[in-house]
Order: sequence, then structure tokens, then C-alpha cells
Amino acid sequence: MKTHLRLALLLSVALLLSTSPTSPASAATAAVATTAQAPSDTYYEIFVRSWYDTNGDGVGDLDGVTAKLDYLKSLGVDGIWLMPINPSPSYHGYDITDYEAINPQYGTMADFERLVQEAHKRGIKVVMDLVINHTSDQSPWFKAARDPRSPYRNWYEWATRATDLKQISATGGSLWHPLPGADKSSGQFYLGVFTAQMPDLNYDNPAVRAEMVKVGRFWLDKGVDGFRLDAAQHIYDDSEADMESPAALKKNLAWWHEFHQGIDASNPHAWLVGEVARHHENELPPWMASLDAVFNFPLATRLVDSAKQERDRDIGATLERMYDAFRTDAHGRFDDAPFLSNHDQERVMSQLDDNPEHMRTAAAMLLTLPGHPFVYYGEELGMRGEKPDEHLREPMRWYRSGKGAGETTWESWSAGDGNAVSVEAEQADPHSLLNWYRMLIQWRRDIPALRTGVLHNWRDAGEHVAAWELDDAQGDVLVLHNLAGTPQTVPLPAQRFHTLLKHTLPGTTVADGHLQLPAYGSAILH
Repeated sequence: MKTHLRLALLLSVALLLSTSPTSPASAATAAVATTAQAPSDTYYEIFVRSWYDTNGDGVGDLDGVTAKLDYLKSLGVDGIWLMPINPSPSYHGYDITDYEAINPQYGTMADFERLVQEAHKRGIKVVMDLVINHTSDQSPWFKAARDPRSPYRNWYEWATRATDLKQISATGGSLWHPLPGADKSSGQFYLGVFTAQMPDLNYDNPAVRAEMVKVGRFWLDKGVDGFRLDAAQHIYDDSEADMESPAALKKNLAWWHEFHQGIDASNPHAWLVGEVARHHENELPPWMASLDAVFNFPLATRLVDSAKQERDRDIGATLERMYDAFRTDAHGRFDDAPFLSNHDQERVMSQLDDNPEHMRTAAAMLLTLPGHPFVYYGEELGMRGEKPDEHLREPMRWYRSGKGAGETTWESWSAGDGNAVSVEAEQADPHSLLNWYRMLIQWRRDIPALRTGVLHNWRDAGEHVAAWELDDAQGDVLVLHNLAGTPQTVPLPAQRFHTLLKHTLPGTTVADGHLQLPAYGSAILH
């Protein structure tokens, strides 16, 4: 751990020493945090099965997450999101059979409690995946519900004689699924937005709502700091017709508001970030009144496309509009959860056609945005991955050889990444992507405006430079990213932004009212 921290500190100090001396140092300190304990507000998504194996069965486990907390601390993250850890018949865990237990492949409840304790000792929060839109069809609740006389019958949604069994779900598949031997007249068709193995719970039933608040409180009592809410929009957004339905949206928001109030009784500081997979920025703000944050899917597309095309796709202006709308709907409160990719999407390096410079600019943009950015495990190494889903969730690459203590083997690697794409190889290379991520996350600790600043578009940088201004009480900063493979010259205003706080590459200078930004370089000015 000490070695990792020392490397990150040396990188940060080297960057500070290389900043432009054109303005007095005192002018810069107003915008830079004075404490080494400042947060980064950065979260890291972990698929436990693929992370680190401590018992040699080829499957990652909770003790493996605990074993690698110092790696995460050296990266600079303040929180982890654990993909589902409850018992489940599937490898991915998104169809749960017991909401108050641990998947035995991952360990025990004692292992989980130890993980939370050790994470908290290091200042790392733990956010759990909460998958409550649906259960597994192997859940005891659903097995009981097959009997029309069971008290669990109304915990799920069943077709009637009037139901159109040919309805398409909001995710594009069949909405209604038959029990074995069912026909339309039997009423034995149940609703499942995702698959037949994932029957949807009926949130019009007060008993279901009360049970899920109880589940949330159970895990808060275990010490978790919040939840990533899987399929948050699909509690009532079931069919194709519901996707644009104001009534479905209203019911979704009402439920999550009720849930938020319910868990606040256990921990008023618990953080709720929702998976709301909408693709237009104007569809996200309404959710801010019920949740603390939502994953910013439209922004992820815009960031990756801008890096790939080497042109700013109006990032600053779009975010200014979106964030203003967030504050309006959340009554002044604001939090965002930007990201580049997750376990359901092609990995970033694959989206960027294996271009390392584009990967670095995408990361630089992500980690200089306000809110709580999320990094998908292995993203900081440049791991690649394309569909099917198993290939997006392959083992974390710890060693050059792909073999060693803790390496998981439940799935083989498909992307063809070489030895250089590994923690072992990148740890010692000061120019690696891993250390690039460490540097950028450290920037967030050093400059509070990167975490909490109010964003304003910057219109004078040219089409190849993504730029925005971040204002906060400790000082305004200007963030600029050269997306192109050629140097860019950016004119600066007469009275502002002439102190170079941070930059990624040599040759970044401020002189004569202009910023010289090298190819694929980033800079922060005060």
C-alpha cells in the first residue's frame, strides 16, 4: 500500500512542479484544496466473480475485494459499487432468490461485514446493487405464487382473460411468460420485463413495497452506504407503451420517493443512484426529486463519441442545460453519476477501436466533471470487451502472464489483451493508463471545483477542444481537453484563467493571453 501511495504522490508532485510559473503561486492556492484528505468522489464498479479469488475455486469472492482494498485506495477511489452479491441461480446475480443473504460462492455474511469494516477504515464507501424490480423464478416467493391461493400470488403480476399476451416489453422481448403447461384461459402467465427467469414484482401491492424498504434497511444496518438501484425505471415501465407514459413515470417516481423516505429512517445519509437507461438528457432531471443521482447515459455516449471523433460534441453546453434542470427538479440539490461504460456495454477501449490516446482523453473528460464519476473495473488498465455480456465481465487482469495468486478463472479472456494490459505491468510504468487514472483522480482531491463546481459552457476553445468552467466557493477553474492529434491554441480572457494549475503533457503553456495545448493534452487553469 505504501508503495502505491508513494507513486501516486510522486506523480501529483511532479505535475505541480511542472505547472506554468507565469502567475504567482498564491493565485493558484485559492482553487486548490489544502488537505491531503480531501475526497475524490470517484466510485469503482466491481463484479465480485471476476475480481480476486482467495480460495482457489476460480471464482472471485468478498475476501478478494477486501484483499484488494489497498489497490483501490492507491487508485484514489472513495467508493465501490458491488454488482449483485445475493444468492442467485445465474452467474451475474441479477435474479435473486434471497435478498437478505450472501451468494455462497462469494463467501459469508461475516466476510461481507469484514469487507465493509475494512473499506470504511480506508475511507472507502460501499454501495450495493439492489435488484428489486424482479426476483428469480427460483425465489421461494415466486414458487409459492404459482398457487393462486398463496398469499404471495399478488406479489407478482398475472395475466387475465383480457390481457394481450403478445405485448412487447420495454426491453424489446416478450412481456408475458407462461408457467409450464399454461394456456391463456388458465391465467398462468406472469409479467417479466427482462426474461422469463426474472418475474416482475407487483409494486401496487403494499406488502411488496414494505418488504423492499425492509430489505434496504437490513443492508444499511450491515453498514452499507447506499444502493445502486437496478432497472429503476422499470418498476412501472413495463411495456413498449409505458416507455413514454407520463403515468408510468409518475408511479416510478412516487415509489422511489417512498423508498428513499423509508431507508432515511435507518440512515439519512444513505446514497441512492439509479439505473435510468434513458438516452436523452431531458429525460433524467425528473428523477432527481426522488433519487440522489442517476447514471448519465446520454453523457457517456457524448464523451466517448467526442473522444473518438476528436471533436467536441457540445459537451459543455449540453451539461450546463442538464445540470440547471437537475437543480430545478431537485430543488437546488445536485449530484450526477457520469461514467464511460459499465457491465452491460462494450468496454471503452473497444468502443474507441483500441486507440490509447482516445482512451486517455475520454478518461480525462470523465474525471474532470462534477458529481461522482464511476469507473468500471479494468477500465483503468484499458481492458477490452465486446458482447456477449460474459465477455464484458471477464476476469480482472492482475498479472502479465494472466496467471497468479487470486486470478479468477471462471471465464477465459476473449479480447486478446496482451501482457501489458495488467496491474503488474502498469503499476511500475509512470506513463501507463493506470497511472494516468491515478493522476486524474488525484486532481479531483486537489481541486474542489472538479467535484462540486457549477458548470458553465466555455465557447471560445474551437471544435477540437472540449472546455467548461467550474465555479465554487474556493475559486473558479477552466477545464480544457484537446481531443485532436494536433496542438491547439486557445485564446484566454484578459483578466481570468492565466494560472496553469494542472496539465497532463509537456509543452502545455500559458503566454501572451493564449493557452498552448499539445495533442491530446488536458489542462486546468485558474
